[in-house]
Order: sequence, then C-alpha cells, then structure tokens
Amino acid sequence: MAEHTVIDTRDGYRAAVDLIVAGDGPIAVDAERASGFRYSQRAYLIQMFRRGSGTFLFDPPAIGRFDELNEAIAGDEWVLHAATQDLTCLREVGLDPVSIFDTELAARLLGMPRVGLGTVVEELLGIHLAKEHSAADWSTRPLPEPWLDYAALDVELLPDLRDAIAALLVEAGKTEIARQEFADELTRALSVQRSEPWRRLSGIHSIRGIRNLAVARELWTSRDALARQLDVAPGRLVPDASLTAAAKAMPDSKRALAAMREFTGRASRTELDRWWAAIEAGRTTDDLPVLRGTGESLPPPRAWADRNPEADARLKGARAALTTLAEQLSIPLENLLTPDTLRRVAWSPPAEVTPSSIAEALAEHGARRWQIEATSQSIAQAFVESRQTPDDSSEAAS
Repeated sequence: MAEHTVIDTRDGYRAAVDLIVAGDGPIAVDAERASGFRYSQRAYLIQMFRRGSGTFLFDPPAIGRFDELNEAIAGDEWVLHAATQDLTCLREVGLDPVSIFDTELAARLLGMPRVGLGTVVEELLGIHLAKEHSAADWSTRPLPEPWLDYAALDVELLPDLRDAIAALLVEAGKTEIARQEFADELTRALSVQRSEPWRRLSGIHSIRGIRNLAVARELWTSRDALARQLDVAPGRLVPDASLTAAAKAMPDSKRALAAMREFTGRASRTELDRWWAAIEAGRTTDDLPVLRGTGESLPPPRAWADRNPEADARLKGARAALTTLAEQLSIPLENLLTPDTLRRVAWSPPAEVTPSSIAEALAEHGARRWQIEATSQSIAQAFVESRQTPDDSSEAAS
C-alpha cells in the first residue's frame, strides 16, 4: 500500500487544487473529526479522491480556508457517505457543494438493511473495509500511517460505490427520489440551536424538584464553558452521570461534593471550586427553570390517547397505512416520511381532510414532492377512517 502524505502547507494545497481540477468525474469527499475527544466538531482531516487526479489528505487546521478549491469544483458532483455528518465541518472551511451523491442515503432508499460504509462496500463491491479507526482522535499529530491508509481507502472506493448504487437506483425506479433527497440534504438546517441545551443532560428526567433542576443547569453550563475553552469533549471533564448525581444529592458543602464517589472525571477535583460555585448558583438563583422544557415539541405519542384521542387514532391509522406502503416500496418508514412530520399533521390536520389538503400540510412541514405524492392519499384515507364509529364502518361496508 502506498504511503500517504498529509498536505499541511498552502503551497501543497495549491498544487493539489490544480491536480484535482485536472481530473475527471465526481469527487469523493470525506472528513474526520475528533468527536468524543474535542469540544468542536471541526474537521481534522479532509480526504478527496478523483479519477485521473489521485488521493489527497488535507490538514484543515494547518491549511485554513479552502475557498480556491471550492470555487474550482463546487459545480461538480461530490460523493459522500452520510453527507449530513460532514457538510457542516466542510462548510466551516469553505467547502460547500451544489450537487452531491450520498451513498449512505441512497442505500437506505434502496431498502438495504445495513447502510454503514463497510457493509455497503462489501455487499456491492466485494471488498472488506476495516473500520477500526473510525472513532479515533483525529486531532492527533502526527497521524499514524495506518490511520491515513484507512482514511484514504474511505474515499478511493466511493466513486465505484456511487456507480454501483446509481445503477441499482435506475433498476428500482428511484433515481428521481434520490435526486430530491440529495437536494434536500444541501438545503436542510443541519445544526439546531436549542433554547435550553442543558436539558440534553443524560439522566435529567430522573431529577425531581425545580431547585435540583436549577443546579443541574448551572453544572451543565459551567462544564460547557470549560469544555469550550479547553476544546475538550465535556464528558471527558466530568461525565453526565456525575452532574446528575450531584444535582440529585445537593451536597451542602464543597467537602461533601468532594466526598461523593459518584462525582468522577478528570476535572472533578481539579476544578472543584468551579463545580461548587455552580451548585451554589443553582441553590440560590431566582431564575428557576420549569420542570419541562419549553418549545414547539408535541407530547410523546404514548400520551396522545389521553390528551387527544382523535389525534391518537389518526396517527395510529396513518402509521399502519404508511408501514404497509413502505414495505411495498422497499423504503424505510422514516425515509418515506419523517415520524415528526406525520405526528404534526396528525396532531393538527387540515379542517377538511382531502388528499390535496394533506399534501399542502405535508409540504408546509418540509416533505419532499416524491414523499407527498407517495403518501398523501394513504394519510388522508387513514384520517377519514379514524373518524368512523363501528356503526359507520359497517354501513360503509354494506
């Protein structure tokens, strides 16, 4: 296997731009982050491959912006696997495609039961692709050669995989479906700004009491600020379970906090003053959180039967109809129509339920044209049938 060189200078980058432009066909792109090790989700390695050009491994922190490369190739098709995982960090350095082919998403649309890159490559190309370095700390410098081999192979196989999947899409009559899905990925908001991100703390639902919740919020916020400052994944400083345990226990002194066996992590004692200050802030603040997060989220479906039985009947009927349709089309139910979209339309349907009004409602919630065409009739029928009493059903049958 050829030794790979990481491009980490502007001169090397400019030479690579010329070579990539001189190649032909789609451009395979991948990015490696340091999730679980670093706070940021920036790319620490960007891989590209193009037939006639070769393989290129870029060091984004060293190179900076990729505007010149983007200007040269943005109009070409880029091939990615699970594009939504990489588009944000690519855009951060100026790489923003206008046309993509997502091999992972396409595999889903084909109904493949497992869509990880290694599995799809082995099934369609007959090549075993080891994934032992996928969760590595890619901020490591220098990067070990086995990691570079792994990173290079990820993109070198993508053009062949793209061609194999494109042929299957044609056979299945799903080329237009895939085109619409790829276009949606490029326009979708990939990062959601939560109004109360601390509510994502693992185990927070087990915390009882508004004051305890305030302590959990202050601990999470303090840890997040330190993690951002150090560019370290928050859980590597103090795990979620430790913050939750402290919020439940409400220790009455710094010494009591230090004595908690459940309060662990590499920064649990070195930053003890920080954590105690957060607990005191939560214990004394007048800005108390509500027990449940605010926002536009709907009640969980399990509560619908009590809170909105009509909506519960609509949801269950439509979900059953779409499950049958998804099996017929060999498309996963969540790709046929997102569960959130179905729930929102079932909770607040149009005043007059018709295929046309359901189609408009689905479009308002971001459903693609192919999804609307495939599902609006079935959803409308299910909603109408959910309103029928047993007597209505027997009369309709007769």
